[in-house]
Amino acid sequence: MTGVSTRVRLLLMEALSARQTQLLKALIDEYLETAEPVGSLALEKKYNMGVSPATIRNEMVTLTKNGYLNQPHTSAGRIPTPSAMKFYINQLMEEKQMSVAEEVRAKENVWDSRRDIDELMDSATRALSQKTQSLSVAAMDDGSTWVYGHSKVFGCPELSDAHVCASLFSVLEQEKTLADLFFGRLTGTSQIEVLFGSELGWDYFDPVGIVTSRFRAGGHEGAIGVVGSFGLNYPAVIPVVRYFGGLISQLTEE
Repeated sequence: MTGVSTRVRLLLMEALSARQTQLLKALIDEYLETAEPVGSLALEKKYNMGVSPATIRNEMVTLTKNGYLNQPHTSAGRIPTPSAMKFYINQLMEEKQMSVAEEVRAKENVWDSRRDIDELMDSATRALSQKTQSLSVAAMDDGSTWVYGHSKVFGCPELSDAHVCASLFSVLEQEKTLADLFFGRLTGTSQIEVLFGSELGWDYFDPVGIVTSRFRAGGHEGAIGVVGSFGLNYPAVIPVVRYFGGLISQLTEE
């Protein structure tokens, strides 16, 4: 199905039963926690599925055939496909909302920079990286870019391959490529968008996950986001990225 959009693949994928939906959510929750392929025994022990490991294995085989799971190499475990991850994020995920104290702290981190857009973006990118413990990137439609947290990449097992790191850092150095990512590949139709490396067609980008938020500032379109592994902690990262996008819009309007 090369060249078919994730949205189309989701429409083509067979509908899930209640048990399959429960299983898929549990498997992805476990995968995001461990960054390892998930087996039936681990699901049966930890998530109280109410069925035998054999039944779980059969359902995992079905989910694999229907495009929701992949079986890497010869591992007995499974990992979610990008389409399954989108389904999880849009339908099943329970977001971990920021507390009021966390929101106040984030605003304090950028407050003194609010009157200068370049300083504001620099402060926001740094604060987002520190809050999410991930590489953060921001861009404006005038070609300006900000990147912070390169060292965070090396803490992601999925991104430890030298080819993946080299490809990722090469992209970060190219303003035109980042502009294409933020203002070409992403639609801007919703405040939060998630994109996976396999959707980009770039060399060695399959293990990459990207969460972005669009905003307007000083008459320009902008975007800020987190670039990490396919197994990013989406329940925690998405609310934070959304908050920073909204915060930039708010401060520049004021």
